[in-house]
Amino acid sequence: MQPPSLDIVNRAIGAELARATYRYNERDAALYALGIGAPADPLDQDELKFVYELSSLGFQVFPTFAVVFSYEFNRQLAKGEIAGIKYNPMMCVHGEQLLRVLRPLPKAATVTSTISIADIYDKGSGLLMVIEIASYLDAGEKLAEARHSLFFRDLGGFGGARGPILYWKMPTRAPDYTHEERTHEKQALLYRLAGDDNPLHADPPMAAIGHYEKPILHGLCTMGFAARAVLKHCGDNAPSRFDSISVRFSNHVFPGDTLVSQMWRETEGLIRFQTKAKERDVVVLSQGWIRLRD
Repeated sequence: MQPPSLDIVNRAIGAELARATYRYNERDAALYALGIGAPADPLDQDELKFVYELSSLGFQVFPTFAVVFSYEFNRQLAKGEIAGIKYNPMMCVHGEQLLRVLRPLPKAATVTSTISIADIYDKGSGLLMVIEIASYLDAGEKLAEARHSLFFRDLGGFGGARGPILYWKMPTRAPDYTHEERTHEKQALLYRLAGDDNPLHADPPMAAIGHYEKPILHGLCTMGFAARAVLKHCGDNAPSRFDSISVRFSNHVFPGDTLVSQMWRETEGLIRFQTKAKERDVVVLSQGWIRLRD
């Protein structure tokens, strides 16, 4: 696949790609929570509340469920062309994710999201596309906003800007909290039922096209595991305290990997974290932070 021309790239920046409508209920929210590993202990009422509608603590929607609102866009991604830019879908990976949830998510709602291209950068080895998403309830209140980057391998070298380099230095002190949790061998097959049905995460021959030995776990599923760990250790496991999360997807995760999330409390409301795949001793989520409300 050839890189796009700079002219095509410049025309694509700012383009509105879709307006997606997503209707959900408690069952959909519970299925998502199961997909990101909840509950680690099915007897723990404080986690059961994310998957059981009759929980004694009251059913609550896990906040990162908001990433699901724009999953209709994934079907557009699977077509191999966005705003005139052509690519092999199996060579597209999720680079970074920022999500902000403006209020606790309702148990059921109809959400409309606008999806557009915020920017495109030339990283040499590939093209980095920044997607911006704003999600609204029926009455017009903004519910969530997100920015995520898509990295298209082998499409670099078109002459565009390199883009900013943002990073934070790892603390030198020991983590304040460490959380270890194993994913299931079927984790990707479960998570994809929330709406992210990219064959890369289910079909071995398709994963091989992307140069993976077997299907990999969705990056947003890994992010969900880490968000659960941080909210549990630092935020009283209360969705109302969750404000925002940002991560960089540094390496792939195979279903069955054990995820080890290390957390540093920088301030009362800001938690830095990174997540490793224990068996391979590789960082899979880097530059992570979660902002909590009081």
